[in-house]
Amino acid sequence: MIDIRKVVRSFGFAGQGIVDLFRFENNAKVHGLAAVLVLALGSWLGLSRVEWALLITQIGLVWAAEAVNTALEKLCDHVTPDRHPQIKAIKDMASGAVLILAITAATVGLIILGGHVIDRFF
Repeated sequence: MIDIRKVVRSFGFAGQGIVDLFRFENNAKVHGLAAVLVLALGSWLGLSRVEWALLITQIGLVWAAEAVNTALEKLCDHVTPDRHPQIKAIKDMASGAVLILAITAATVGLIILGGHVIDRFF
């Protein structure tokens, strides 16, 4: 049997994690601003359902990667506040993963939005 109270409590913890991510993490705020701009431009350009699905998926993936990166950084800082070469490598790789995804998302955005901008103005 599913314990609904546990499920609701889990959603509460997850929601608090999302709030904390956007409240305290500068990079999440930057990604949030980029998402707002993309959504506004997409609305203005009149995207198709598939284009919306692709852009929203990219936005969600970047935010999720940023959350995982932040969690790993906090865990590493908790394990040892001192500088350590392995901790540095872990943090660098995690932030590199976010960068890879952000570049991919920007490329997808440019393909979709750029095509519409070119069609509209040229």
